[in-house]
Amino acid sequence: MNALKSKWKLVTLAALVVLAAASVLATTATARSSASTIKIAVLSDCQGAFGSFDNQDMAGVVTAMAQFAGAKAKNPNKPRDGWTGGSINGHPLKLVGVGCSNDRADTAIKETKRLMEQLGADILIGPLSGDESIAVANYAKQHPNKTFVDGSAGAQDTTLKVRAPNFFRFNGDGAMWNAGLGDLAHNKLGWKTAAVIADDYSFAWTSAAGFIAEFCAVGGNVTKRVFPPLNTTDYSSYAQQMPTNVDGTFVAVGGAGLIPFLKAYEQAHGPIDGKKFIGNLFWGTPGQFEQLSTRVAGAYVGGAGTAGDLATKAAKAYNAQVGKVFKTIPPYGAAAPQAASTFTYGFYVNTWGLLAGLKANGGNIAGGQKSLQAAIKKVRLATPYGPLYLDKNNQAVINVFYQQLYEKGGKLAVKTVGEIPGVTQTFGGTFSSSTPAPGRTNPKCVKRSLPWIGKTIHPPVTG
Repeated sequence: MNALKSKWKLVTLAALVVLAAASVLATTATARSSASTIKIAVLSDCQGAFGSFDNQDMAGVVTAMAQFAGAKAKNPNKPRDGWTGGSINGHPLKLVGVGCSNDRADTAIKETKRLMEQLGADILIGPLSGDESIAVANYAKQHPNKTFVDGSAGAQDTTLKVRAPNFFRFNGDGAMWNAGLGDLAHNKLGWKTAAVIADDYSFAWTSAAGFIAEFCAVGGNVTKRVFPPLNTTDYSSYAQQMPTNVDGTFVAVGGAGLIPFLKAYEQAHGPIDGKKFIGNLFWGTPGQFEQLSTRVAGAYVGGAGTAGDLATKAAKAYNAQVGKVFKTIPPYGAAAPQAASTFTYGFYVNTWGLLAGLKANGGNIAGGQKSLQAAIKKVRLATPYGPLYLDKNNQAVINVFYQQLYEKGGKLAVKTVGEIPGVTQTFGGTFSSSTPAPGRTNPKCVKRSLPWIGKTIHPPVTG
């Protein structure tokens, strides 16, 4: 009888061990299933006026994925190939697709639908350009259970007018990026009158609006506004419309159109005097400004919340990080010098903001992603170019820099000469959800007070 009891005890103990093992396996399986894959898509431009910056877009995304989520670039010489690995709180971050847009809203939405609805992405990073971002923000409103972060698009309406609660922008808009230039033109360069030429679409309208609003605020007068269609190839008729009886000209023609416009201007009016021109961000974008040649030396240019020559520890570390992840970014060559590009940095900081939100909520995208969206709203970043946080419309408040082009060793170079901290999208109370959107005739030329006039930091000290 005692032998039977002992045998029964052994059988019972074995059964308990099996049950315990099964319980552990079940718990492990549950944990693994709860660490579900987060599916991410990127919307870039591989065609159109900004198609040459496609790999800069992806370089920004992949660099952030590598730095903050442990991912690895698939190809150190071709950012568009994306990343492998990477996770947040055990949740794998999977790239399900990269969209190919062309600066057009209809194409952007077609690609967004493919990425979100056909490929099943949970989150979209992008787009690049203004009209595209307005369309994507409106799409986001219709899909509240998905999360969207901007790429580098700077149209004002995207956040100030559309105000989708699930669309977040960690970069500035075009007007914000030109803070300081109107003050510079009027109070330092002595411009009393100016002409403006800008691409005829939402970003360039916003970009021009920043200069116009500030130049007029301090007492200047904009006497002519010219708007060639985006993707124009022959700028001769538009160059001929530009007046020469003004003190200076602000140029917001960008992408593939900038060089053709400047050549057309030279044919119409003779050699360019750089000191009589101010350009928007494209004049200082790595991969772009090198093509301008020394004929525009002396011109001042707006930034995009970046300053490529900023000699702070944080800025140097960021440049090095891009160079660590990628050797080259085609078609412009070595990767590290392209870190301060509007496109590399824009996609980088937006991806970083997304990852910071995912980290804060443990990678939880359940419940219609409401926890994630609430976490992203609270993100604050100590970026290479100063502190950054989101306002009530999910729009970044940023430090803005402007540069000057100069000749160095027979080539054109860029130096950062001014910093304006804490620029908001309201632009010192100039813009709101109820004011007319930037366009061909807006903003009006009105004298007013702006909080940063006369307070630009020379030289920049952020970091």
